Amino acid sequence: MTAKSKGTILSYRRDVRVVDATVRDGGLVNDFRFTDEFIKNLYRANIKAGVDYMEFGYKASRDIFPEEDFGPWKFCKEEDLRRIVGDNDSDMKIAVMADVGRTDFRHDIIDKNDSVIDLVRVATYINTIPAAVEMVEYCHDKGYETTINIMAISSDNDSDIDEALHLIGQSPANGIYIVDSYGAIYPEQMRKLADKYLSAAEKYNKYIGIHAHNNQQLAFANTIEALSRGVSYLDVTVSGMGRGAGNCASELMLGFLKNPKYNILPILDILEHEIVPLKEQGVIWGYDIPYLLTGQLNQHPRTAIAATKEHRTDYRKFYVDLVDYK
Repeated sequence: MTAKSKGTILSYRRDVRVVDATVRDGGLVNDFRFTDEFIKNLYRANIKAGVDYMEFGYKASRDIFPEEDFGPWKFCKEEDLRRIVGDNDSDMKIAVMADVGRTDFRHDIIDKNDSVIDLVRVATYINTIPAAVEMVEYCHDKGYETTINIMAISSDNDSDIDEALHLIGQSPANGIYIVDSYGAIYPEQMRKLADKYLSAAEKYNKYIGIHAHNNQQLAFANTIEALSRGVSYLDVTVSGMGRGAGNCASELMLGFLKNPKYNILPILDILEHEIVPLKEQGVIWGYDIPYLLTGQLNQHPRTAIAATKEHRTDYRKFYVDLVDYK
């Protein structure tokens, strides 16, 4: 630990929040077709585990994404959420994600007083920050907590990141997220990036979160590296379930954090009774060589996702094709 680090491996910070994104990011590998039993069991397990937020899915536009092509958690309609959580009589808060350009936010995001949702996380690329700020202003006025999650940050340069943080800093967003969409960032880079974000957070009175992908098996390492610098909102998914190589695993994080409110045992139950059957049904996610290679080359994992679905093992050719594409 350096002098600038916040806390030690044996201490816990009261500002830390664990955000379960299993349904939202994991839904990208099965078109959000989870059974109600799965969702209810995960919801109850997260409460017992002390998880602070559970992200149920997207607020996606039904004009862009046909409802018949996806399960309900692509859209997170109020009646579907309440079917699972009722009035959410628990300490755990409910979150959803709204993508810039893919959400009819003025139509589908209702007043907070009429919704069980607490937090709306606005996902954006760096070139659509003004649109993200507009969405955050709308959701803030409706009464929600909000974050802006800048995706694919590994492909952006320092000056653009600085400008983005300035624009978001002036918005009503409560938090700003570092998102390593390509799984391309190494811990040393994460440390510097976290310090940059945290400097903006201090200036504008925001918190910083991290959402890591596991292309190079660094999602957990990058998350605890960011945590050590002062990042406080930590995204996790059970068994790392998420698009492509997946995310920082809940069971790793809950086993690492020293806050006695967190309890790994309910998550182990979910792993045994829900995740193992999903994998046996053929739902695939997690580290694989194609994801490693796109991560090393700082590329979107779409080509690796396709290669994995085709069960390709011609890794040398795949790598050469990636280099040529780049």
